[in-house]
Parts: sequence; structure tokens; C-alpha cells
Amino acid sequence: MQRFILIGTTAIAVIGLFLTAEPLRAQDSAVILPGARPTIDAAKFPSLQAAFDAVPEGGGLVQLPAGTFEITEPLRIHSEDTCVTGAGTATHIKNLNTDGQPALLISHLECTDAKTDRKHQLWRIQLTNLRVTGNEKSGAGIEARQINEIFLDGVTVSYNGGDGIFLNYCYEDPRITECLITYNKKVGVNLQGCHDIVVSSCQFEENQDALHCFDGFNLCMTGCCVDDHLGEGVVIENTYGSVLSGNMIEECNGTAVVLDRDCYGITLSANVIAHNGGGIDLRDAHGCAVSANTFTILKTNAVRIGPGSGRITVSANSFSNSYVGDGKVRRGTEDIAAAGLVLEATKDISISGNVFAGLTDKAVTLIGDSQGIIFANNVLSDVESDLEQLSH
Repeated sequence: MQRFILIGTTAIAVIGLFLTAEPLRAQDSAVILPGARPTIDAAKFPSLQAAFDAVPEGGGLVQLPAGTFEITEPLRIHSEDTCVTGAGTATHIKNLNTDGQPALLISHLECTDAKTDRKHQLWRIQLTNLRVTGNEKSGAGIEARQINEIFLDGVTVSYNGGDGIFLNYCYEDPRITECLITYNKKVGVNLQGCHDIVVSSCQFEENQDALHCFDGFNLCMTGCCVDDHLGEGVVIENTYGSVLSGNMIEECNGTAVVLDRDCYGITLSANVIAHNGGGIDLRDAHGCAVSANTFTILKTNAVRIGPGSGRITVSANSFSNSYVGDGKVRRGTEDIAAAGLVLEATKDISISGNVFAGLTDKAVTLIGDSQGIIFANNVLSDVESDLEQLSH
């Protein structure tokens, strides 16, 4: 709506007068939404710790500004129902501590033992949109103790002397999504004593090992990219009922996936496992399925089933070199190693529907006496095998 007011001989346009007046009055009003808590703007506090300490009982939102914030002792987040959000990687918490202390410590102030002190648990804490770095002598980037329903999203954690992210008995429903975890001296993500875990759409680069899941339950790791690790890729121990699916695991110096210490009921499916020191090593695992994975140009043991493992299904996998058709291989002079399946004094194994092609090792290598082996409906092309030695 447009109206004109005549002052002398000058016409002044008043545009949208009646349409905008009411919204402006509402915007300028001091009325606060009933039940709402004010956002804690960390830029208005003398330190980040002071901002975290200002979270009221019942929780709140802490907004971190852009900037590089150097610290020499851990920042403590200690209130339930707290969300800490930054301005993306422009919010950079830089840990200068050289005594092995973490940059961010998420824990009840009175929690004394992460494994046993369930009296001092906290619930529902979220970190999002920020960057945490350290140095060779610092500790973990982020350490959480007895935090249920912790949620880390869009966080970059790099160059720490300890683990990138250490979830220490964060028992109920931890979630790590869309995070970048790189160049940490220990494990990228260390999950100790956790339950119903989601690790999804994360990128891991050149940590010591990418991920550990020890003494836990129900890990769901999907859609992650794991590259260039100095040690192993994913190590799972004393854990059951888990799935690794749709991950890319490439160029780890050690083994891409390790199952050990009484693992059972785990599915490893639809992963690409390429150019690692080894593929999948079942050291102590039972009742597990290895299916629909691609194993290519692995130096040793694309799949190894050791004497501590049994009752394993290996199906619909592709074991291959760098063959690209028309009699050509992509890597003809270097990186030509391509390993197959190793059975080492194991038993009760079903191997079916796999393709073994162009391997420098045998399709199936037998070490010791394996029993109860079914090898059926597999395709072998340009490979050798110990098939004639299989005892059924």
C-alpha cells in the first residue's frame, strides 16, 4: 500500500505504513517467549569456560563466536540438555596443553570413574559446527565420560596427541555424524563401553587407527570414508550385534577391519576395502557374515578366519586385482598384490557366491586343519587355490 502526504508543494511517499507498523512493534517488544531460556553468547563472557559455567539447571544453548581460542587446560561441559554450537571451522579451539589433557571434557563435575560411576551420568549433550585441534603432547580432542545420548555433528577434530574423540562409557545411544577426524596420534574415534552406537557419514584420515569399539554393543557404522591410516582401520573387540556397511576403507598400513575378543553376531557388508595391508581379520569372532564386499589390491589376507573364529558366512564378495577389461590391468608394474581368503585351523565356514579373480595369492589358502568347510558356487578366474585340501 502506498499513500502520499502533501507538505507544501512536496509529496512524500509513505510506503507500507500500515503493513509494517505492527511487525515493527512486535520486533521491538521486550516480551520473551514463555518457557524460553536466553541463548548464552560466549563472546560476552571473559572465557569459554565462563560461558559453559553459565548454563542454567535444565540446560541451554551456548553460541560460540568465530575466532581461534587457545587453551592450556580442558574446557569442561557439565550440564545436561546443553547444545554447544560454533560458526563452523571458523570457531577453532586450539589446545596448547602438553600434559596429555583433552581440549574438551564433557562430564559431570563429580564423576570419578567413567566405567563404574553411573550415579553421576549426564544426558543429552550436543556439540556441533566447530573445530578442535591439539598438539603431539596433548590428550584427546573431545573426551566424554558417562554421557547418555551424546550427539557430535559437523565437528572437525585434528592433530591431537591422544584420540580424536573418546567416548568413555557413554552408554546410551551415542551418535557421531558428518564429522572430520584427522591426523590424531591415537584413535580417531575411540568407543569404550558404549551401546546402540551410530557413526555415520564421517571422514577419517591418517589417525593411528580409525575407530575402536571395545566392550560395547550394537555399533552401526555406515557411509564413512577411512583413508591413509598408520595402523588399522576399524577394530571391534568384545562387541556383538553390529553392522559395518557402505564404508570405504583404503590404504591403511595395517588391516582394514579386525574382530577380536569374543565378537559375535556382526555383519560386514557392502564395504569397499582397497589397497590396505590386509582386509578383514576375524581373530575371535563367531556367527558373523562377510557379504557383498569388494576386496581389491590388498597386500595380504583379503579375508582371514583364524583358529579363534568359526560359524562364519562368506558370500557374494569380489576378490580382485586392478583388472579393467580387455586383458589390461590398471597397476601393472607396482601395487599388484591381490590377496584372497585364508582359513587357519577354523571350522564351520560357508563360502559361496564369491568371485576370486586375478589374485597374486591363492584364492583360498589353508593353514592347519580346518573342518566343516562348504565351498560352493564360487567363480575362480586366473587364480590358484588350495581347494583340493579342503576337508568337509
